[in-house]
Amino acid sequence: MKTLVFVATALSFAASASAQGSHGDHQLGTIDFKISCKATAQDRFNRAVAWLHSFEYEEAEKEFLASATADPKCAMNHWGVAMSNYHPLWSPPTTQELEKGRSAIEAAKNLGGMAGREADFIGALNSFYRDAGSHEARVLAYTAAMEQLHLRYPADQEAAIFYALALIAAGTMDDDATYARETEAAKILNRALALAPHHPGVSHYLIHGYDYPALAHLALPAARTYAGIAPASAHAQHMPSHIFTRLGLWEEGIQSNLQAEAAARAYAARHNMVGSWDERLHAMDYLAYSYLQLGQDEKARELLGTLNEIRRVDPPNFKVAYAFSVIPARFALERRQWDEAAALALSPNAANALTWSQFPWAEAQIHFARAVGAARSGKVAHARTETAKLAMIRRSMPAREGEYDWGIQVEIQHRIAAAWLAAAERRSEDALTLMLSAAELDDATEKHPVTPSAILPAREQYGELLLEVGRPAEALAAFNAMLARAPGRRNTVRGAAIALAASKKP
Repeated sequence: MKTLVFVATALSFAASASAQGSHGDHQLGTIDFKISCKATAQDRFNRAVAWLHSFEYEEAEKEFLASATADPKCAMNHWGVAMSNYHPLWSPPTTQELEKGRSAIEAAKNLGGMAGREADFIGALNSFYRDAGSHEARVLAYTAAMEQLHLRYPADQEAAIFYALALIAAGTMDDDATYARETEAAKILNRALALAPHHPGVSHYLIHGYDYPALAHLALPAARTYAGIAPASAHAQHMPSHIFTRLGLWEEGIQSNLQAEAAARAYAARHNMVGSWDERLHAMDYLAYSYLQLGQDEKARELLGTLNEIRRVDPPNFKVAYAFSVIPARFALERRQWDEAAALALSPNAANALTWSQFPWAEAQIHFARAVGAARSGKVAHARTETAKLAMIRRSMPAREGEYDWGIQVEIQHRIAAAWLAAAERRSEDALTLMLSAAELDDATEKHPVTPSAILPAREQYGELLLEVGRPAEALAAFNAMLARAPGRRNTVRGAAIALAASKKP
């Protein structure tokens, strides 16, 4: 598992909270990306770049297109459209996004007359879009080109910050034990922080870089500042909760995602959307998780009711599939309502909201909840059926280059379900072997940013199984190991307390 080496100062972040920059009525942070286009295009271009740094890609593209209308000969606006279709820390671009990005880069090049810094920005991004090779190869080519751009213009803040983002993205693709890319990104971001404390990209990218169990505390200053830097961005309201969740700061996580959900609803209203925006459901998942960790079950129940009333979400992507399936699964399993989990089903609205065959790993979460619930409530035949379905889904999911391997997550779920099934069948040693293998695989796998946590972390489940077979001292060690990675997790704390009490009995 990678460990990032980032250094940030709380003082610099605290100072930025008192002086957020804004662009008209869009408070997005302070951006000063000077280009050689008409003055009428400069403000819109800066606003577009600000949206870009908060990963509000659709808004960014709209602003770049508006800027292009203000100055049709401004090549950098086409660079911006291409940047809006490359999402470095998300999934690889779709075929449509790649085509749009390539077309925009060609439009920028065809305008001609470009030289110097702006031509270099366009050329660097062209290194990503020009090659039809693997996604990883194109990411590395872009990173190398951005390094040259940064070296050529060392005083250029935007070149530095975009290069740091490229380094972090490239770092997710290797197992370099020296963490050279992440360390270099840290140096760049901290230099930028000192000079541009209100820049949205600096705090945002430090949060992403620190989104690891051992390092989350280092991002707390950024997490407590980013939302104030870019209050117009729903993503900026939500992103700090990644760190709050890592640290078990549930109340702060709740406030963050209440604000994010409100911002997402406002976005949907502003754009006359028929249904909800996908960012709303993403915030709702994190919100439900925090409610459940505080034992605020009625608030979680109310949130689930709201989710079940949602008929349409745009775009109908992986975030939507994840939230629709995981929130009801969490609600049953976190409350240890095994019968409820065993009978879990998607709401009719959720079932009709998107094409579930595109997201087998999301559908697997329902089968996982049923399998665990059935096994733990003694419904062995039902547990066997649902565990077999998980195995079938796992077999249908080969790894895809450049994409997060959701198949590994389904494999972990399958092993957990199989372990509880073995326990229900009184095969204790088989159960322990399966659960330990799930825990080891889970420990070696980083979670996807779409989720605040696995539905049931495997190391926690190993502790629970050890308790079931009367080995409380070993269970306590498993729970403590889990708490080191997920402080304050409610069921882990509960298990640790039970194991500690049991281990002290003569």
